[in-house]
Amino acid sequence: MDLKTYFDSGRGNGVALAAALSIPASYLSQMASGNRSVSPERAVAIEKATDGAVSRRDLRPDDWQAIWPELVEAKV
Repeated sequence: MDLKTYFDSGRGNGVALAAALSIPASYLSQMASGNRSVSPERAVAIEKATDGAVSRRDLRPDDWQAIWPELVEAKV
């Protein structure tokens, strides 16, 4: 799922997630709304912080295969 859906579903708290990532909540909000791109490094951190609910594939749908080719054959 994407970040916006994660927040909207009540499963996540943006402020708590931002704190876990050591970034401002406003920056996380910009990533969730699509106004800021999510770097590969940040995508991994978000995936870990959300226990996989928001995956690297969800955060970088256009290029995750090139960045993490090991995930291509991995189960979804």
